Amino acid sequence: MDAVTYPSTEVVNFIVDKFVPLRIPYDSELAGEFRITWTPTIIILDFYGREHFRSVGFLSPEEFIPALLLGMARLDFDANEQNDAVLHLNTLLDRYPQSDSAPEAVYLRGVSRYKGSHDAAALKEAYERLKAEYPQSEWAKRAQPYALL
Repeated sequence: MDAVTYPSTEVVNFIVDKFVPLRIPYDSELAGEFRITWTPTIIILDFYGREHFRSVGFLSPEEFIPALLLGMARLDFDANEQNDAVLHLNTLLDRYPQSDSAPEAVYLRGVSRYKGSHDAAALKEAYERLKAEYPQSEWAKRAQPYALL
């Protein structure tokens, strides 16, 4: 990623604006604490050091930012900050609808919207979008029960 992803100005600006980045050598003591067994491993932690997102393996610049947005949304989701999660997911889906992270973002946005409103229509809308735009994704399969709502 040093040769392809990190040199991207868009990636650098996104990381600097949104994160406190830390690079841990794979053979360091911290690598063991964070269970880093392969590089690159991207982990998003909260203020207390709890993990909310992990990605292992190379990500291109076009996939890296959507993955980070998904990680930010997961952190918000886990913190029960559904409105913030939806904002991150909307950004991901508006800017990167063809990314590998998009199907999971549709699913998580539906669940976040449901948790925030208790309106099951949000779950059904997520399923319908997944079925229409990402029918072969695992997230369309996971959302299939929402078709019954």
